[in-house]
Amino acid sequence: MPLPLGLLNLRVLRDDLRRKNLYDTYGAGGERRRRPTRTLAPFRSYDGSGYDPYDEDMGRVGTRLDRNAPLHLVFPDSEEELMSPSPREISRQLLAREGFVPAPTLNLLAAAWIQFENHGWANHGDNEEAEPFTVPLAEDDDWAELGGGCPMRVNRTRPDPVAHTASDTPPTYENTVTHWWDGSQLYGSDEARCRALRTGEDGRLVLEDGRLPADPRPGRSCLDWTGMNSDYWAGLSLLHTLFAKEHNAICDYLRAHYPTWDDERLFHTARLVNTALMAKIHTVEWTPGILDTPVLRHAMDANWYGVLPRWVRRTYGRVGKGEMLSGILGSPTDHHAAPFSMTEEFVSAYRLHPLIPDELVVRDHRAGTVRAKIGFEEMQGRATRTAVDTYGMSDLFHSFGTAHPGALVLHNHPDALRNLTRLTGEHVDLGTVDVLRDRERGIPRYNAYRQMLRKRPVTSFEELTGGHPGDTPLLKELYEGRLDRVDTLVGNLAEPRPAGFGFSDSLFRIFILMASRRLKSDRFFTTDYRPEVYTAEGLDWVDRNGMVSVLLRHHPELGPALDGVANAFAPWRAL
Repeated sequence: MPLPLGLLNLRVLRDDLRRKNLYDTYGAGGERRRRPTRTLAPFRSYDGSGYDPYDEDMGRVGTRLDRNAPLHLVFPDSEEELMSPSPREISRQLLAREGFVPAPTLNLLAAAWIQFENHGWANHGDNEEAEPFTVPLAEDDDWAELGGGCPMRVNRTRPDPVAHTASDTPPTYENTVTHWWDGSQLYGSDEARCRALRTGEDGRLVLEDGRLPADPRPGRSCLDWTGMNSDYWAGLSLLHTLFAKEHNAICDYLRAHYPTWDDERLFHTARLVNTALMAKIHTVEWTPGILDTPVLRHAMDANWYGVLPRWVRRTYGRVGKGEMLSGILGSPTDHHAAPFSMTEEFVSAYRLHPLIPDELVVRDHRAGTVRAKIGFEEMQGRATRTAVDTYGMSDLFHSFGTAHPGALVLHNHPDALRNLTRLTGEHVDLGTVDVLRDRERGIPRYNAYRQMLRKRPVTSFEELTGGHPGDTPLLKELYEGRLDRVDTLVGNLAEPRPAGFGFSDSLFRIFILMASRRLKSDRFFTTDYRPEVYTAEGLDWVDRNGMVSVLLRHHPELGPALDGVANAFAPWRAL
């Protein structure tokens, strides 16, 4: 569509999704009593409570993940149907990497970034070890030889600790981090964790010789001590350390303007500013990077700034209360059809494991020469801090900036994640786990998923596989000719997509709903996005910075590689 019509179409689509695809799971049993917030604090709470004046617990750590699908569609399959077709065979035959397919418009920082952000939005906690799923293996399966055991066992998702009040309600699950876009991956989701990460002076976070300290807990010294370090690897270490440094730089900037402020006020104000900067980077840099079309670039810019030129807001402030002219920032808070929370379908949308390569070429940041080639295993889990110590942050940032992630297509799941030993010693195939988790948590299968988003269901396997007809016979065989059994993960990787889209149009609908909802429901991005809360200096910091300036502030030695680079998630200059 022409740009104005495309933008209008996106707005109509988003408004439709806001009305019809937000469902509160507290109607699914185990009701909680909603209580008003007695005092609206001018800073983010440690546990996510107190954001909404009428519901103190909305978005708090320990509250449920809600749904984008109507509740009658989210009952999981029976135990027998959960294994039909075998999730392991889906992993082996449809997901397994047959040769690395790169995403040429992105760099590897884009893959690390989305995991960094996702860790601040949702987590189901440690899986249940009792009564694991038993996944049967085909006769020619080599899983046992790889050390995984036969049959394959996959731990179940930790069940909701609040008992259901009725037997005819779908299962629900708790979020073990705050639901808000509040930087909890960096700051933690409880006061004790947060204070352990702080120096207690001038609002600053603990850094030792430019690095986050080692996790002090037994058996975890291989990881950084930060707000959330599950599934940790070098890419996360780079970003956690970078934004801990950015937090401290903001503290120093604020202290220069407000020398009488104490540690607590400096910390909380710096957290507001740092979190808003991360949200801005995600909105106007990462998202248009992976959805590279003119309409999407303008739409995400409008989400943040509005459609008016930026000088209008800088000169005159907001124009009107709506989102269209001046963007979501500073507009009235609105939760639309349900109280704010992350959703299970949103968690499912971030199953983006093909982004991860199986190896990284480590290059010198000064000359671009190759230092080493390392496998993913050599920079994740127990090897994380060793990899950062060995190669240094400058060379790793440069290497990530010049390497491509994988494309989000079939046959491109990394081998390293399909044969992964976790820090706990658990041996998993994440391809199998991805498919099984969607089925276990009641994510509608692909055609039902499309229909609940008001998309026409596909009518044949040929239509589904679109530009990859070679996959048609394989999908037909695995799903025994039944389109209604195709998993959403598989359908989203297989379906033809618009030019410039890094993922499917079906997934895109979840993104455009939840991306703006994370801003629109949060008073610190809406009614409290103002100088009285952030300070004028804090708002200015958010307005004039982006990912490139953050990188150059803390790693000026990366200047030659970033020269002329407008989007830090696009490939950097090769030296």
